[in-house]
Amino acid sequence: MSAKIISGTEVAKAIREELKGEVTELKEKHNIVPGLVTILVGEDPASQSYVTAKNKTAHALGIHSEQVTLPADTDEKDLLALVDKYNRDPKINGILVQLPLPKHINETKVLYAIDPEKDVDGFHPVNVGKMVLGEQCYLPCTPHGILELLKRSGVQTKGAEVVVIGRSNIVGKPIANLMLQKREAGDATVTLCHTRTKDMAAHCKRADIIIAAVGVPKMVTADMVKDGVVVIDVGVNRIGKTADGKAILAGDVDFDAVKEKASYITPVPGGVGPMTITMLMKNTVQAARQIAGVK
Repeated sequence: MSAKIISGTEVAKAIREELKGEVTELKEKHNIVPGLVTILVGEDPASQSYVTAKNKTAHALGIHSEQVTLPADTDEKDLLALVDKYNRDPKINGILVQLPLPKHINETKVLYAIDPEKDVDGFHPVNVGKMVLGEQCYLPCTPHGILELLKRSGVQTKGAEVVVIGRSNIVGKPIANLMLQKREAGDATVTLCHTRTKDMAAHCKRADIIIAAVGVPKMVTADMVKDGVVVIDVGVNRIGKTADGKAILAGDVDFDAVKEKASYITPVPGGVGPMTITMLMKNTVQAARQIAGVK
């Protein structure tokens, strides 16, 4: 029997409706308008697309949104000065610097310069540390989205064997940590695999839940998974173009084959992707509440 598709598009739509109501309430009851600024350095097409989508979503939810686009040769000190300006701007609750940055700019220095209270990407070491300790913080957007997909799909994670493939600071490490914690969509036993893992298939075959975030197209094949597995595919890999020039995308999982064995699976596109921007908006609304002291 083919797997049930976990539609990130549908889950994200439901969360955005909730956020729209929350934003309206903040405006009407507390005179608070959540504010987000996105800073883009250079003209990378993918980054431009992401930033445009983020601003469009913010406007649709009633969030005040500003976009700053700087030339690729912007000096690091000028970018740091801009971040400092928005750290002090009371209209802005969330600051997002779109990555990657040009090579002459130190990404770590820029991310560390963002006020942790406005770090809605959840990348500042203060928020990372709080996340690891299980304290209140802004969760990184993609892992946060994965938790929501699992929770809202009714997937049982308590005591489950979870295999995370990929050890990035953006997805692999944080989702492994979050699923270990005593939380909803947590309490799991987690194995973290990566490109140097010796027998990845052996780990995957015993998994109740596989979260693939390694950036290798169709790496997880049907013979690597057991019947009834839940598969969350974070990978977005360009594997070619259609006749009219559109990109052909594939996940880290061989979707067509694995869905015949899985109980639940996310598609690519339309799975984890829509959740990332949605959780950024959720963090921005959370930031507005926290900065204003509204519970």
